[in-house]
Amino acid sequence: MPLYENMSNAISPSDLKTFTLQNDAGAKLTITNYGARVMSFWVPDRNGVLADVVLGYDTPEEYLAGKKYFGAAIGRFANRIANGKFSLDGHEYQLAKNNGPNSLHGGPGGFHNVLWQVTPLEVEEGKALRLTYESPEGEEGFPGKLTVKMTYTLTNKNSFVIDYEAVTSKPTVINLSHHSFFNLAGEGAGDILDHELMINADSITEIDDTLIPTGNLIPVGGTPFDFRTAKPIREHIHEKDIQLKIGNGYDHNWVLKKKEAYAKAAVVKEPTSGRVMEVWTTEPGLQFYSSNNLNDTIKGKGGKAYPYRSALCLEAQHFPDSPNQSEFPSTVLRTRDKYIQRTAYRFRVD
Repeated sequence: MPLYENMSNAISPSDLKTFTLQNDAGAKLTITNYGARVMSFWVPDRNGVLADVVLGYDTPEEYLAGKKYFGAAIGRFANRIANGKFSLDGHEYQLAKNNGPNSLHGGPGGFHNVLWQVTPLEVEEGKALRLTYESPEGEEGFPGKLTVKMTYTLTNKNSFVIDYEAVTSKPTVINLSHHSFFNLAGEGAGDILDHELMINADSITEIDDTLIPTGNLIPVGGTPFDFRTAKPIREHIHEKDIQLKIGNGYDHNWVLKKKEAYAKAAVVKEPTSGRVMEVWTTEPGLQFYSSNNLNDTIKGKGGKAYPYRSALCLEAQHFPDSPNQSEFPSTVLRTRDKYIQRTAYRFRVD
């Protein structure tokens, strides 16, 4: 099997479907089966006015040729793997190199670029969808047939909860995540530099000039990466720091400080609207990306241009390049085990 077949070119518009979840509070979440993407997420501000807080496109067809990761499920391996290769049980596996010398987000034919089976569910806490995908042996170079089930739930308390499960037919590596681009003022409503961010972490994984972890952890104290107390994102993003220069802003993995398996990882507040988003997760890391590659050439919903740093991504994950770094939490999944993750984006107002 080739490392990559352009799945989006093989998908017909007639294959694309959308599903909408609406809760008792009026919040509304729209999903497409292409890439299991969140297309829109309408939540209230402090005055009860709804706004769509995720960047994207108006129709599922636009995602086929649009920005690759808007709202997408990410797998088989979120973030980067150095040189597109890793070894497991004495075997070396070669992946597609789609980010300079490295593999990014499962390769060009990753989970963001496939059709998922979607089944609506009735659950006590709100409305839900079950999304399933069977990744065949060798897809994008990864070993094992991987069977993935995700449950997307919109609760009546305005939380978007993602429950992940996966099993494999042979030992493999796995790192699943979600890649919505959030702007709590509303998509297309300027940049996110005045959003106030807290990340519950004492260190980040240091990266080299290709954004691969060096293996060293950098304590955040006294650096632009210290979000232990909430502060506006603009406060340090323009500082002359080598790690900020490498990422062209924030594009780093924070090592979460957790007392419990499922814990609060981050809180974001948009002062004007009063919208607050909490991120809760079972994962050990959180990638904060300040959308450093967005520019006015990307046209989204209603033809609006999405300018530089007009969104933020908070991707719960295991650490980048974990298959090649034995000191990091393991991402190996064996046939006797089941991969389980829960991540939630909880909305409230302040």
